[in-house]
Amino acid sequence: MIKSRFRITLCASLIFASQISATESTSKEVISDGPYIDVHTSALTVNWICNDQVKRKQVNLEGVSLPYGFTDCGLTANTSQLTFDEQLIEFQGVKRVAALSDLHGQYDLMLTLLKNNGIINAQNQWAFGDGHFVITGDIFDRGDKVTEILWFIHDLEKQAERAGGKIHLLLGNHEVMVLNGDLRYLNPKYVKAEKLLETPFDQLFNQDTILGRWLRSKPVLVKINDHLYAHGGFHPQLAEDKVTLDTINKTFKSHLVEKELQEKREGFARYLHKTHGPIWYRGYFKDNGATAEELDLLLKHFDVNHIVVGHTSQKKIETRFKGKVIAIDSSIKRGKYGEVLFIENGKHERGTLKGQRKFLKKAP
Repeated sequence: MIKSRFRITLCASLIFASQISATESTSKEVISDGPYIDVHTSALTVNWICNDQVKRKQVNLEGVSLPYGFTDCGLTANTSQLTFDEQLIEFQGVKRVAALSDLHGQYDLMLTLLKNNGIINAQNQWAFGDGHFVITGDIFDRGDKVTEILWFIHDLEKQAERAGGKIHLLLGNHEVMVLNGDLRYLNPKYVKAEKLLETPFDQLFNQDTILGRWLRSKPVLVKINDHLYAHGGFHPQLAEDKVTLDTINKTFKSHLVEKELQEKREGFARYLHKTHGPIWYRGYFKDNGATAEELDLLLKHFDVNHIVVGHTSQKKIETRFKGKVIAIDSSIKRGKYGEVLFIENGKHERGTLKGQRKFLKKAP
């Protein structure tokens, strides 16, 4: 028995030692990251890391006209505004829509997927015309190019609007976790970045930063034509209680970052930020989750025919409940494959990584 316990302890120690070694190895890698831009009354403070060296500069707003562009050490950022309005959550008459989810820092794979499917062109510029492009959350965590994705989408939004299109970035559980200081899924690169910058990672996205303000303006859901989008989904109780989409979004958003509130979340706000809320719910994928009858109640209450969600990983884009639920988390986070959902002329198609369009089957 003693020898057996010794072997178990030794094995556990070796595993733990190997994990520490891997972490130390990663932390020794030279990184570049940013920029993180703080907004002051008359100036911007730009912070970034170039090959492990922290860089800072002040930009006098009185002498600089927006848009402001940043390029250094292979990092880029463009911003045309310092404050952001809350986003609309209902749209009708949209001719074509593309949607994906859970990018998790996989910037290079994202670019390949978007190029091959005609969302952007070879120069990484908007190419989807007047189409609407939905990202149902989870840009943060796991991968090592989160900041690159954030600035890319931030800039692509303006390009889409100029072309008559629209990008809808929704909040996922990992956006909300990071904003609230839950950093357990950070890539080691960002653990190192916060140490070099001497700032907790969540504070790099506080209310006085451009990206922090931008993220706080994003909704937790959007309804486009007869499709309703969210990161996790909607619990049937919301339909039973006849809660409106506007109430869900406003309540969730007004309690987004708990440390910024005068009081802790209680009641319905707390409910929305927990397991049954729109960023965490997985009830469409569990044996004891939502029933077909409950799903139909949700669809009728919200006046839609389909609910589109990420959060729960699949090998490819799939459906549940005879096509009424569309699961678009195609495991991009693994860095090897991903898909885009296309909705046009009443058809649902999967856009593969190579840019092939495939009919989306209606699974039971």
